[in-house]
Order: sequence, then structure tokens, then C-alpha cells
Amino acid sequence: MQHTDHFEETEIIDLDLLPGTESRESEPAQGDLPTQDDAPEDKAPERIIERLKHIVAQHYMHIATAVIILGVVIFAVCRFANFGEYVDQSEIFKDGEGKYEDVMDLILPVDDEFLEGRVDDGVTTIVAFGNAPFADDRESPDSLLNIIQDKTDAVIYNCAVEGSYLASQEWVPNEHPMDAYTFYWLACLACGITDTQVFDKAAAALGEDTPPGIDGILDQLTSIDFNEVDVIAVMYDAQDYMMGNYIYDISYHKNLTAFTGNLVAGLEVFQDTYPHIRIIVMSPTYAFAVNEEGEYVSSDQYKYNPKEDVLSTYCILQGDMCSERAVSFVDNIYGTINEDNAREYLKDNIKLNQAGREAVADRFIYALTYFD
Repeated sequence: MQHTDHFEETEIIDLDLLPGTESRESEPAQGDLPTQDDAPEDKAPERIIERLKHIVAQHYMHIATAVIILGVVIFAVCRFANFGEYVDQSEIFKDGEGKYEDVMDLILPVDDEFLEGRVDDGVTTIVAFGNAPFADDRESPDSLLNIIQDKTDAVIYNCAVEGSYLASQEWVPNEHPMDAYTFYWLACLACGITDTQVFDKAAAALGEDTPPGIDGILDQLTSIDFNEVDVIAVMYDAQDYMMGNYIYDISYHKNLTAFTGNLVAGLEVFQDTYPHIRIIVMSPTYAFAVNEEGEYVSSDQYKYNPKEDVLSTYCILQGDMCSERAVSFVDNIYGTINEDNAREYLKDNIKLNQAGREAVADRFIYALTYFD
């Protein structure tokens, strides 16, 4: 009896009613199971895209900055990878040396009003002023002016002074007697504005250092009939640059102590006295500078006078002054002998060899006959 009572007190648990279980009666029949079409649509790709949009919206400034930095880095790497590559000059010049296109030539005729009433005698008469290019080997048939004379049949008076320069060191040639042989003072003698006293004093001061043949040059200048002269030619080489002479006075264009000023002052003397004469100024050719170690270096990168400038500046400003005075200007530093071909045309760092003389002669003849 006791055994039976024990079973009566035992609680019977229905397993179907436990949490997490469902009644068997609620289970669908096998024929009612959900099909693939009834399954919930997969939203994962859309959620990823929405999440990316949210990230971009929150951090777009950082992303843009990162993209820019990446672009800069890629550009820098590409430039660095291609920087400083060796280029064979034979490849550069395979089609020839090439030509400077920015030549500063200014070829002008004399104004017709100054030629009114003049009769052409059929002979071209030229008076030449300058230094080494015209003065070197003046008696030789291979000199620059004799080459020009042979090619043109012109009558040429060579008044170039060996060792001279264009810019005076002083206003009056007392302390620097070579100043007497600058273009301005020679022009004054030719036009009767001064006498030979200044040259006599210079010769007395210089003694044995007086330029060779100067007496004959001065006599020639005082005896030429400039009414019969057709052309005045002026050419000074790079000597002024190598002396470190003053280039240009912006406040007074006729400053005799300036490279351009002495030229302008001399040009004005001739134009005021003999306006019918055509004037052709030839710039210096290229010349190498010589540094403290005696090495040839580029005259476009070396200054003999830190207060002045490189050789090309002398030439450019010289051309500008010729333009102001309506004077023909032949650009030799870019149009004839330049840094690329200078070794072919120079004996040393400045003086013309025979090929150089021929090249300069042809350029002068180009200007001389331009209006023929």
C-alpha cells in the first residue's frame, strides 16, 4: 500500500509544454512546409552598401585628403624615377646643330629725308671703329675688314684701336689715358668737335704702351671727308665685360663711363653732324669667361664685376640703345657665334680665328646689303 501511494504523489510533466518547444499539434503538415519563394529576401548586400555610404558620409574629407596625398606621392615617384636621365648629345644634334630663333637683329635704313639731294657715286665707303675684331692683323688680307672689302668692293677706313674698350673709366681721360681711344672721343675728333690735344696727352701718359699705329688712325680720322661716307661700322668685343665695366645708366643714357652710354654719345655725335650716314653696330660675339683657376667657363654664369652682369646683358642693352637711336644692330652673340659653336670660331676664349672672321664678315655684309 505504501508503494502505491508514492506514485500517486509524483507530478507528471508534459514535455510538449516545456519552454522552447511547440506542441506537436502546431507543427505543420509536411505538405505545408514553406517553399523557397516564401523564404525572407536576403538583405545582406543592401546592408553592406548602406553601411559603406554611411562611412563615406562620415569620413569623406579624410578620404578625399588621402586620395590627393596618394596622387601626389605617385606623381613624385614618377618624376623622380625619370629625373636626371642621361641624354646622348649625338641624339640631340642628329639633325644638325640647330639655330637660335630669337636673334636680336635690327636692320634699318637711313631716313629718306636725310638722303634728299644726295647722289650715289656707286662706291660704298665705310669707316670702322672698334677694338680687336677690326684691329687684329689689320694689314693681313685675312683680317676681318679686308675680308669684307674683298666681298663687297667697298672702300674701308680702319680706325679701330688695338687694346681699346667702349666704356670710359673716367669722364675726362686724365687718370686713365686709354679712355681717349673710346668711341665717343674718336667720334668727336672725326666730327671736328675736339682736336688732337686729348690724344696727345694720352700718348704722353702711355709712352710705350700707346696703341700701335695710333698716329695713322688719328690722321685718317681728320682727313676723311665724312660727307662722302656711306656707312659707319662699330664693333667692340667682350673686353668691357671682362673689365667689369659699368653697363647702363638708366638716369643718363649718354654716361661716358657706361658701355651703352659711351656708344650712344658717339652715335649722337655722328647723327647730329652727318645724318646721312648709315650706322651699323655689331655686338660682341660670344666669349668664354676665365675663372680664378684659369678655366674657361660660361660668360652667362660668371660676373667679373658683382655689381654688373653677364656678357649677354651687355649685348641685349646695347641692342636696346641702338633701337632708341634708330641704328642698325647686328646680334653676334646669338646670331653668329654663341656658346654652342664658340670653340669652332675662337682662337682662345675671345679672339676670332679665321672661320670666326668669315662668319662675322658674312653677318656684316648681310646687314650692309639688306636693302639692296
